[in-house]
Amino acid sequence: MKQAVHIGISLLLLVSPAFAGSDTKSADKKFKQKGEYETALQEYKKALETGTNKAYINAQIGECYRLSNRLAEAAPFYKAAIDLNYKADSILFQYPFALKAAGNYDEAKKGFQSYVSNGGKPARVERANREIDNINKIADLQTKKFWYEISNLEAVNTPGSEFGPFLADNTLYFASTKGSSAVYGATGTPFTNLFSYKVGGDATAVAELQGVNTPGQHEASAALSKDGKLMIFARSNDGSRKTHKEVCLYSSRFNGSAWSEPELLAINDIEAWNGAPSLSPDGKTLYFASNRRGTKGGLDLYRSKMDENGKWGKVSNLGESINTAGDESFPMITEDGKLYFSSDGHPSLGGLDLFVATKKGESTIVENLGTGINTVSDDFGLTMKSATEGYFSSNRAGGKGDDDIYYFRDGKNDPRVVKFNTTGQAFSRDDKGVETLMANTNIKLLDDKGATVAETTSDADGKFVFPMEPSKNYVIYVEKEQYYTKREPFSTVGKSPAYEELTQKETVIDLSTKLVLNKIKLKETFVVENINWDYDKAEVRPDAGLELDKIIQFLQDNPTISIELSSHTDSRGDDKYNMKLSQKRAEASKAFMISKGIKSERVNSKGYGESVPLIMDAATEEDFQKNRRTEFKVIKVAGMK
Repeated sequence: MKQAVHIGISLLLLVSPAFAGSDTKSADKKFKQKGEYETALQEYKKALETGTNKAYINAQIGECYRLSNRLAEAAPFYKAAIDLNYKADSILFQYPFALKAAGNYDEAKKGFQSYVSNGGKPARVERANREIDNINKIADLQTKKFWYEISNLEAVNTPGSEFGPFLADNTLYFASTKGSSAVYGATGTPFTNLFSYKVGGDATAVAELQGVNTPGQHEASAALSKDGKLMIFARSNDGSRKTHKEVCLYSSRFNGSAWSEPELLAINDIEAWNGAPSLSPDGKTLYFASNRRGTKGGLDLYRSKMDENGKWGKVSNLGESINTAGDESFPMITEDGKLYFSSDGHPSLGGLDLFVATKKGESTIVENLGTGINTVSDDFGLTMKSATEGYFSSNRAGGKGDDDIYYFRDGKNDPRVVKFNTTGQAFSRDDKGVETLMANTNIKLLDDKGATVAETTSDADGKFVFPMEPSKNYVIYVEKEQYYTKREPFSTVGKSPAYEELTQKETVIDLSTKLVLNKIKLKETFVVENINWDYDKAEVRPDAGLELDKIIQFLQDNPTISIELSSHTDSRGDDKYNMKLSQKRAEASKAFMISKGIKSERVNSKGYGESVPLIMDAATEEDFQKNRRTEFKVIKVAGMK
């Protein structure tokens, strides 16, 4: 926000070059007398290579970055100065702000705590304490979920600076360095002028406002009345400071074809900074920012009401619920009475954040708009298109230039869709336990009724991907010659985030699974769990039928395999009786399977009584239960000897 610092943010805490030397004389003059921070910066950097007072020079480089609103870039130079035992109170105070602007919250907090213990200015100590409290609240800000969709307004933005949008009648008014050839010494960038853009158009829909822009001065932050006939904007001084010292508010009227010659508003304090104007929806109240005498901190928000004669009346401060020891700027009032503004004094993520203030009874509630729209960079100058969408400016990373204008939409009431992508990797395992990637293998995804819903082929690494729906049960199915066919249950039930945690219209969740096919082995035995029999009975119970269905599924999936189905009893009771009972149970199990379509020749039923216990000296009921079991064994595989 190198430009917006002069049209939107105050210049505070200038450091007097008390330790200047001959090697910094030229830079010090540009810094202190002319405010040419960019030019001074380059000279200080050259002086750093050969200068003798490196602590002072590093401090001045940091100040140049801060005062041209590149605070994060000031941090390493402030640190270098402090490490060289530079004691200026203002540098010790500004250093943690620079760390915070860089997103280094832990070190920033330590810096503020150090200033509280060692600082020499009570007002700064108070501000440092507040910043410690603000940093403690950042964690809460970062955990809140927000619903904003944000996109760069590329038709408007350039490699320069665009900021301070205001929307009126589907036309966006904003400040830009576009087309300006004169360079502002404080930042080394062009002066800003006011432009308009017909929303929805391309870059050709951008036009410079005629009649209000002046060479060698900044114009920015236009605000228009609802009928489009009155415009109030901010203009910097012309360098001579004869009319006003910093920035003041001007008004112009549209006569149907052109804007009138701008007039300086009487409510300005010409000794102070006055900018970021905004009109209430009815056009009768003007809100703006100023650092005039009586502010709570740096920039405060003020308002003035229009009287019956159309003149702006007494200026009043918006009070401590809005204004802090930091900067508050870029106010905007909506039809429902909400005040949107930017601040670095309320708990923020770094530089300026966007906030909304809402009246609740006699109280004013100020809320950070959150991480969905705010960043560690400067986020400011919001204007609404509707109750759920609008535009704002930011110098966040990834933009086209310094400050860019962004479109946003609050989609918290949109339907939320959750989708799953399950990535699997398939392996085959031989009879020695060695796993090999299964490349180019057909793999199916079945629903809970066994129907195929998707089919794919594993790649060279054995990987495959299936899209899945939330709260569904699936089976991943794969078969390979000489390997047992695999049915791997997979579920997305319970894996969707809570609705309030969904911040996008569509949330894709990545899951993973590993699929291993085992090589078929003759005489390999499988224990079937939970097949229970009534005492002294050989009829298949419904619960046992469910378990036998699993063996039926195994035989259907592996049509080349024949099995021996065996039944075992525990050692209690007569040996011959147990042998006879186990045979009946094995035959009953086979009959059940035949009734479900399994060919008789694929199942050999065998009762072993108590002759093949798993636990030789069973003594507990748990031991007896393990011995009382049903098993099946692979006894034949077509084509395998």
